[in-house]
Amino acid sequence: MAITIREVEYIARLARIELTTDELQYYTFQLDRILEYINKLKEVNVEKVEPTTGVFPLKNVLREDEIKPSLDVKEVMKMAIVKEKNQFKVPKIIE
Repeated sequence: MAITIREVEYIARLARIELTTDELQYYTFQLDRILEYINKLKEVNVEKVEPTTGVFPLKNVLREDEIKPSLDVKEVMKMAIVKEKNQFKVPKIIE
């Protein structure tokens, strides 16, 4: 095996995950298989493959900005539970 139970225990401890003996064996096997697959991928010759961000050419479709009427401040402020100087007042959450 490329990965040991001891390494999986270490990873679980770092992640603050408590694993049973059966789970340790299962995840050791699973992680070992994943690492084997990654090593197989390392063997693939990709010299002539150009880097891409996706397989299909994509283009962002953006709409034109249009100026439109906004909500009336007085109407919106009627909905505020607590307000101060035409602004919603909310509890402080960051010190």
